[in-house]
Amino acid sequence: MKRINRRHAIKLTAAGLGALALPPGELVSQETPQPFGPEFPQLDSLTTGPWWTKAAIQAGKPRTGGQPPSMDVPRAEVVAFAVYTHHDKILKLTAQLFPLKPGEPRVARLEFQRDGQWTEAAQAEVLYPGWDAHYRIEDWDGSQSVPYRVRHGELAQFEGLIRRDPVDKEEIVVANMSCNSSRTTGERPEIIENLKRQDPDLLFFGGDQTYRHTEHTAGWIEFGLQFREILRDRPTITIPDDHDVGHGNLWGENGKRSTLSGNADGGYFYPVDYVNLVQRQQTWHLPDPVDPAPVERGITVYFTRLRVGGVDFAVLEDRKFKTGPAGKIPQMGPRPDHVNDPHYDPKSIDLPGLQLLGDRQLKFLRDWSQDWAGAEIKVALSQTAFCGAVHMHGTRDGRLLADLDCNGWPQSGRDRALEELRRARVTHLCGDQHLAVVVKHGIQEFGDGPYGFTCPALVNTIYGRWWHPADEQPGPNPVPQSPLPWTGEFKDGLGNRISMLAYANPADIRDEKQRADGYGIARFNKRTRQIVFECWPRFSDVTQGDQAQFPGWPVKFSMDDNDGRRPVGWLPELIFEGLTNPVVQVIEQATGVLVSTVRVRGDRYQPAAFVAGKHIVKVGRDRPDGSTHTDLEPREKSMAGTLTIKG
Repeated sequence: MKRINRRHAIKLTAAGLGALALPPGELVSQETPQPFGPEFPQLDSLTTGPWWTKAAIQAGKPRTGGQPPSMDVPRAEVVAFAVYTHHDKILKLTAQLFPLKPGEPRVARLEFQRDGQWTEAAQAEVLYPGWDAHYRIEDWDGSQSVPYRVRHGELAQFEGLIRRDPVDKEEIVVANMSCNSSRTTGERPEIIENLKRQDPDLLFFGGDQTYRHTEHTAGWIEFGLQFREILRDRPTITIPDDHDVGHGNLWGENGKRSTLSGNADGGYFYPVDYVNLVQRQQTWHLPDPVDPAPVERGITVYFTRLRVGGVDFAVLEDRKFKTGPAGKIPQMGPRPDHVNDPHYDPKSIDLPGLQLLGDRQLKFLRDWSQDWAGAEIKVALSQTAFCGAVHMHGTRDGRLLADLDCNGWPQSGRDRALEELRRARVTHLCGDQHLAVVVKHGIQEFGDGPYGFTCPALVNTIYGRWWHPADEQPGPNPVPQSPLPWTGEFKDGLGNRISMLAYANPADIRDEKQRADGYGIARFNKRTRQIVFECWPRFSDVTQGDQAQFPGWPVKFSMDDNDGRRPVGWLPELIFEGLTNPVVQVIEQATGVLVSTVRVRGDRYQPAAFVAGKHIVKVGRDRPDGSTHTDLEPREKSMAGTLTIKG
């Protein structure tokens, strides 16, 4: 039995250092049949031990789904796919291999093609369990597109293109996707062909890439085979959600161990090594975590930022730090996470000490929102929505007042997160809910918060959801001339204010063509600051134009509309000399409350004020670190005067 000295492997391949999550010097058998311990012999059983002796489904049936693809492929095909990002002159790429057999090399090679010649750039260990290899290339020139290939042995390779950073493009296009049902196996040609035509600059998969709870490596390979034709040639963000780590729902609660059926006590059920394997496979290729310290028990973190073409993305972990409800709040339904009592007070479950994003991520958002280097527009990405924009769960008559699995709970944590996004006029993209919606969040009042777009499930054969008010009436201020009957202002079951702008209910969850599955497209125009949300059914034809989208889409708005507060007055108009599109920050002088930090366009800008009293204005090229101006009081817009600021 071959054994690898981990310390020697790290010395040979520095790219593996951040991915191993094992102490240097530990000896690891590559054929260990139960790498996650005897308590969990089923974990990754299709790709561990003597995996090649097992029929694909024999070793342990997945909780949901048909038969996964065979892990025993021709040896010229063992490099399954690759995902990458590049940011701040660092390229990170993860190659996913099919399981290797005894005697096969445990090294994969990364090559680039320049001037028509392929040259080897790096080698990396193929890690076990998981069969993934990782490459970190520094001093990467993001201004050029470069073909790459990952090779194993003499025959196997996977080719793609490292795209140049599209900083010169006026419009940056993001595909917003999640919830890829494992019950529907095989390829996804109807989605892939449409995405190729739309040619997004960034792919965002917000979670539940696989539902094979105890077989993540097989499920991850299955996902990669389904989407590799678009993964291979553009940057991709993948973040795991509950089903990826083997949960029906997940409240990570800073990494503690969950012992309650349904996991509502908070924490993770499966071993740390399995959770870290899932995160390593799905997120190692992202830019380095901004705060890399692991949470309890050594579970790693990945929250970070990525700039693509002048759009700055904050990648959040909205499950990892969130408090589990069981035993911490009054139970209001048959489950600790479900509320069915129509007479309950939402404030009774919004208690001190409950966490949503956690202090570390809130600090990250505060710092990120003030750093506009290389950025024209800011976008936040997370697994699920900051509200409960759902009425029916599971079945067409399965009405549920509130589901604590969404980011609408705890409400105070939700409000703090949205306030951070609002300060920088950040748009939010997410998935998870199996129901496509566009909402404008309200914090103190309706419409004062940012826009959020929850994409539909890619393939919706796991769980249906519907937006269907009990009185079947629109809310106040419905969308004019909308084809949808129930738009307008509502409070969700947690008491959060939302303005419903569009939703895509399944017509018939039993019919593959009527399940309301598909994906979202978000377009960010850097010159006009216009943002467009599109929502495409799985079997749509994008060549037919907007009429092929779900009714109610596209939704269009301005970046500035992400801050919907009503001003009490206006500060002096700022006139910039020697500054182009500077960053302007406004602070309430008496309290130190940060009001806003935005990059403005042009040579003039008049900041709004939302409370009376004196304000501070700071100006800089990429951060508010230049000139500072104090004692500015809000007035009527025409009476506020001007202030000249020289660069």
